[in-house]
Amino acid sequence: MQTKKSIKKPICFDNSYALLGGRFYADVKPTPVEQPGIIKLNYGLAQDLGLDIEELEPEAWAEIFSGNHILSGAEPLAMVYAGHQFGNFVPQLGDGRAILLGEVIDNANCRRDIQLKGAGLTPFSRQGDGRAALGPVLREYIISEAMHALGIPTTRSLAAVTTGEPVYREKVLPGAILTRVALAHVRTGTFQYFAVQRDEKDLRQLADYVIERLYPELKVAANPYLKLLEKVLERHAGLVAQWQIVGFIHGVMNTDNMAISGETIDYGPCAFMDTFKQTKVFSSIDHMGRYAYGNQPSILQWNLTRFAETILPLIDKIPDRAVEYANEVIECYPERFRDYWLSGMRQKLGLFISEPEDESLIQALLDTMQENEADFTLTFRRLSDAALTQENEGSVRILFNDTSAYDNWAKSWRDRLSREHKAPEERFELMSQANPAVIPRNHQVKQALDAAEEYGDYGPFEKLLEVLSSPYEVPEVYSEYLLPPKPEEHVLQTFCGT
Repeated sequence: MQTKKSIKKPICFDNSYALLGGRFYADVKPTPVEQPGIIKLNYGLAQDLGLDIEELEPEAWAEIFSGNHILSGAEPLAMVYAGHQFGNFVPQLGDGRAILLGEVIDNANCRRDIQLKGAGLTPFSRQGDGRAALGPVLREYIISEAMHALGIPTTRSLAAVTTGEPVYREKVLPGAILTRVALAHVRTGTFQYFAVQRDEKDLRQLADYVIERLYPELKVAANPYLKLLEKVLERHAGLVAQWQIVGFIHGVMNTDNMAISGETIDYGPCAFMDTFKQTKVFSSIDHMGRYAYGNQPSILQWNLTRFAETILPLIDKIPDRAVEYANEVIECYPERFRDYWLSGMRQKLGLFISEPEDESLIQALLDTMQENEADFTLTFRRLSDAALTQENEGSVRILFNDTSAYDNWAKSWRDRLSREHKAPEERFELMSQANPAVIPRNHQVKQALDAAEEYGDYGPFEKLLEVLSSPYEVPEVYSEYLLPPKPEEHVLQTFCGT
């Protein structure tokens, strides 16, 4: 560990959540680990945050991002919240293995949380060990950074470190800690915690904090709390539409995993689809398919309704009127989601303008893909090539068990394209930027995690990160990453890691 003089101020903290008071969190320090070591530092993100990475050696950063060394200005805390978990309400949850170190003001003058995940026991650990295994840490690093590269709002991964200590799950696994960055870690569950206690004072304080931090333009609104509901709905309608457009399945859409910022948060048993299926579930604990791919839009509306319930006393002092106002907002969700989803899907099909029959055209393709077990990502990517020249259409047809079913749909698509006077090159450009060539395919993620866990080999992890950093433009040398899994490579279940 370097001397205090050498650690002058590699991270300049500027904390605000800690000022809310002890009702909102518990003061807790990370539990020291035996042998921290750097796996990965996200230099690009660190630069954006204004961190001076070059100020310290990797060993010193390992001490910081393991929680062994608490920098001046940090105020470590575990946030308290409640939440609906698979539809069942739990009045007190909280950060059971995550510790917020503090906040920084990044180079864009935006406030960002820096949090350690897997940093040890907190008062909210609920019989857990407060630790994280290496596999889930690397999984979140890969998927969150891939989501960022795809342009989807998400928490980011700043660093991954080993602990030199085992964690005990179904078997003994190497331990690790993830450093996560977010616009804010306030959740729907945070509001639920105070709402269930009928604590209007702290509820209002929390709402005012969120408005000040995330939506300052609402401060001048006639009813800022109703406008807050509108803002949260708008961001999440766009977010879940983006999930659907790339075939992403979150896996645990509990209200305590819904960030008020509108970021994708808490990557546990998440996955991207290979073969398209509306009922697709990967999570080993989602036995009823509550959070299946096709259910995500409606679950998001359910979660938004739970958020609306928490702020009813702030929206209006007359309960019936508050419910009326909130319902008017919530009822807008299906249309807002549909608008975002249709806009994105039109781009994926190379459509520049809107026509009333577009939704039926899109749905017909999805139905045909499902019936014929077509790969989601490959189908749309190869359609981009087919839009450039019809000679490329054969590469799409072979993805369908019944090629005639694709041909029937493709005729309707071609007819639709003919009504827009766009050059093939222009259409190809639109589709290429809407249809990623690579996603974090489950079998490739598993291969990277297995190599790290079993052999301490981080080469596949690094290579996968490199490929996923430019998902729309993949060099020929990485062509194997475009391919779906072989029958023996299919990943049927994913795990939370807790």
